[in-house]
Formats: sequence, C-alpha cells, structure tokens
Amino acid sequence: GSHTPLEDTAPRIVEHPTDVLASKGEPATLSCKAEGRPAPVVEWYKDGERVETDREDPRSHRTLLPGGSLFFLRILHGRRGKPDEGVYVCVARNYLGEATSRNASLEVAGE
Repeated sequence: GSHTPLEDTAPRIVEHPTDVLASKGEPATLSCKAEGRPAPVVEWYKDGERVETDREDPRSHRTLLPGGSLFFLRILHGRRGKPDEGVYVCVARNYLGEATSRNASLEVAGE
C-alpha cells in the first residue's frame, strides 16, 4: 500500500500562554504548544530578550518543558531584581517559518 508522504508544515501555536500571577518562591508555568513538521523549536522571549533556560545554563531556574511550555522552579523576586516579571512571548520555528504566540504577562503577587 502506497501512502502519501506527509507534507512539511510551518509551525503554528496551538496553545497560547496566558497571563500568570505568580507567588515569589513558588513554581509557575507559562504554557505554549506548537505544531509543525518538522517539529518546531520553541524559544521564549521576555520583554523582547531571549529567555535562557537550563539548556544553555544548567543553573537556570527556568526549564523548557518538552511540549514547549516554560517552567519556573521558583519565581525569583527581590527588592533589587525582578528577573521573572515581564511580558513573555513564545516563538516556534522550523525551516518553513515561525509562529509567535500572544503576549502573556507574568506578575509576582504580594510585594
């Protein structure tokens, strides 16, 4: 039986991140799920800057989950720095193109 080869497709975001109100020191997740063929590579940007995860820096408190979501082991937030607060966007890429999710803001509660 002959079957048609599956055509490569540009990425599309099937699950967009939503705004998160996180607690300092607690875990949080920004969801993102993308489809495409070949499977797209997902990157996160916060306020326009690329977010480093433990793939680049093993000491990072941010992990890129297999599906593309961004997981924070614990939200870092102090008087001097608010490294996790901001507007996030998820970008999925393969050789055919890229797709950008909607913006999602992460706010830290209770300061």
